[in-house]
Amino acid sequence: MAYSAKIGPSILSSDLAQLGRECERMMECGADYLHLDVMDGHFVPNITFGHPMVECLRHSIGPDPFFDMHMMVSRPEQWVKPMAAAGANQYTFHLEATTNPGNLIKEIRESSMKVGLAIKPGTTVEELAPWAGQIDMALVMTVEPGFGGQKFMDDMMPKVSWLRSQFPSLDIEVDGGVGPDSIHRCAEAGANMIVSGSAVVSSDDPRSVIALLKNVVIEAIQKRSLDR
Repeated sequence: MAYSAKIGPSILSSDLAQLGRECERMMECGADYLHLDVMDGHFVPNITFGHPMVECLRHSIGPDPFFDMHMMVSRPEQWVKPMAAAGANQYTFHLEATTNPGNLIKEIRESSMKVGLAIKPGTTVEELAPWAGQIDMALVMTVEPGFGGQKFMDDMMPKVSWLRSQFPSLDIEVDGGVGPDSIHRCAEAGANMIVSGSAVVSSDDPRSVIALLKNVVIEAIQKRSLDR
C-alpha cells in the first residue's frame, strides 16, 4: 500500500487578511499540506483568488509547504502554466470542467505538478475511473463545490470505497464538511487525504484536531492492511 494519511487544512476558512501567517500556523500545527480553493465565479458561484495570490504565498512561506490547488474553474487548461510558475505542487481540476481530461493531465505533468482529478456529488465515480491510472489523486467532493460550511454528504462514501477497492494505491481525497464528526466514515471508506476547513482552522486547538483526524486515518489504513 503506497498511500499514507495526510491532513490538508482548507485555507479559505482562515483569516484572509493574515493568509501567510495562517498558512504557517497550520503547518506548525501539524498539517501535511495546504488545500487552496480557486473559484472563478463561473464553474461555481463564488470568486476567491488566483495565481498572483499563490505566488505571494509561496514567497511568504517558502518552498516547503505542499500546495494542493483545487481548481473550481470552468477553463482549467488556462491556468496550468500560471499556477506552476506561481509555485503550485498539485493541480486538481474538475472532470466536469473539461472535454479533454487526457490532454489536461499531460499538460499538468509537463508543468512538473502532480495531477488531481475531482468530481462533484452528482458525478459518478465510474466517469472518473478511466483516468484513475493516470492521476496522482482522486478528489471526491462531500459537499457541492463553491461554498464553505456545508453539511457532510455521507452518501458520497460508496464512491470512496469503490475507488479504494479498484485502485488500492491511489491517493483519495475528501473535501467538504469533514471534521471530527465525519472523519471515521471517510477513513473507513478508504480516504487518506483529508481536507478540513473550519473544523481545523476555526478550532481553539488546531493541533489536536489535526492529530485526531490523522490518527483515525492511520488506524483505518493499518486495519485495511491487516485485513488484506
